Amino acid sequence: MAYIIVPDEKRRLDDPKEISAFLAPFGIYHERWPLEDRVSPDAAPEAILAAYAPEIDRLKAEGGYVTADVINVSPETPGLDAMLERFRSEHTHSENEVRFILKGRGLFHIHPDNGPVFAIQVEAGDLINVPLGTKHWFDLCADRTIRAIRLFQDKTGWTPAYIDGSAHARYTPVCWSPAYVVAETKPSVVPI
Repeated sequence: MAYIIVPDEKRRLDDPKEISAFLAPFGIYHERWPLEDRVSPDAAPEAILAAYAPEIDRLKAEGGYVTADVINVSPETPGLDAMLERFRSEHTHSENEVRFILKGRGLFHIHPDNGPVFAIQVEAGDLINVPLGTKHWFDLCADRTIRAIRLFQDKTGWTPAYIDGSAHARYTPVCWSPAYVVAETKPSVVPI
């Protein structure tokens, strides 16, 4: 289940309806897809794509996506630190970034032009899109594991376009647990 924190407002959202309403003005959507009895998150990529074909086909039709794949990241991934470093700095993409999380957790920080910086923690069962041109950055949670279905509008994928004078250094990339508490001066988070 996704959580949102708005650090500068010392605010947290965990109700799915509140999350959807909060994200809508930024063009971001969040959905929960079923995990139970579908397919193991450790199954072969082809089996995962086949199991979620109805949802993938719907997104392709709605968003003009032409390809989908499965990414698997773990502490054993060669070059993990270098790969993560590319996404920890504020950047944009020339197409939507769409992810359905099968396993693990990650943290997207979003820096919209029309609102405050906020973080959305995604985990197994969460689908999120970050619209093209939206300033954001991403990090994994403490277990450094994520497996996700990705959709692309261009078969070659996308590359990050980094932002000069970015905001990412002002925000702590720490995942939180449901035991999250808002402190008076700074959000208090429980690393997982």
